[in-house]
Amino acid sequence: MNEDQVVSALSALAHAQRLRVFRALVVAGPAGLNPSVIADQLGIARSALSFHLKELAHASLVSVEQQGRNLIYRADFSSMTGLLGYLTEHCCQGAACDAANPDACTTC
Repeated sequence: MNEDQVVSALSALAHAQRLRVFRALVVAGPAGLNPSVIADQLGIARSALSFHLKELAHASLVSVEQQGRNLIYRADFSSMTGLLGYLTEHCCQGAACDAANPDACTTC
């Protein structure tokens, strides 16, 4: 992931409702969710949700697939992993560590 992509992703996530939507899609996993379910789960107006989903898709954090008359949104786990990798690339002063396991890091 390059710096522009990271800024775009972090910008998209820097809004409470978009962050909630993204987290709901992460929890849903590969099956994803349709906008009606997301709106009902999170109590977000459908018109606002459409805008937030578009912003997340523009930042490549979610993908959308048409299934019949329905749209299914999914978290893009490869983009999420790329973002986390970029943010932790030089952690622990360059020493090898498992950023997902804070106890494994002895230098940070």
